[in-house]
Amino acid sequence: MRIAFEVLTVILVASTMGLALAHALEWPGKLRLDREQYLAVQPIYYPGFTIGGGVAEAGGMLATLALLLMTPGGSGAFWLTAGALAALIVMHLIFWTVTQPVNKAWLRETTLAAPARRFFGTGGADSADRSPAADWTILRDRWERSHAVRAAAAMLSLVLLVTAIAL
Repeated sequence: MRIAFEVLTVILVASTMGLALAHALEWPGKLRLDREQYLAVQPIYYPGFTIGGGVAEAGGMLATLALLLMTPGGSGAFWLTAGALAALIVMHLIFWTVTQPVNKAWLRETTLAAPARRFFGTGGADSADRSPAADWTILRDRWERSHAVRAAAAMLSLVLLVTAIAL
C-alpha cells in the first residue's frame, strides 16, 4: 500500500514539474512574439494548465505531506520529504504572489466560464498593472520568470522526493 502511495505522490509531483517545465521551456520562443501575438497566445493555457496544475499541485502537496507524516521523524527520508514539501510550497507561493496577478491582467478581456472567473478574479483589482498603457513586456517577463523559478522548485521537489523514497 505504501509503495502505491509513493508512486502516486511521484506521479503528482512529476506532473507538477512537467507543467511548470513546459512553461519555462517555451519562454525563449515566446520572446520572439510581439505584443499582439503574445497576448493572443496567453489564453490557450486556460483551462488545461489550470486544471492540470490545480490537480497536480494540490494533490502533490497533500500527498507529499501525507508521505511526510508516514515517514519516521528525524530520518534522512523524513528531511528529504520535508524539503520536497517545502519546495512545493514555495512553488505554490510564487504562483499566488507573482504569476496569478499577471494571469488576471492577461485574462481581463477574455470571456471565461464562471468557475474560471472566480479562480482568476478577473473582475477585481490586483497588483498587476492592467491598464492598456502598461509596459506589457514587464508583465511578460514577470510571468515567464515566475514559471522558470517554479520549474526549478518543482524539479528540486521531485529530486528530493525520489531520493527520499529510494532510501
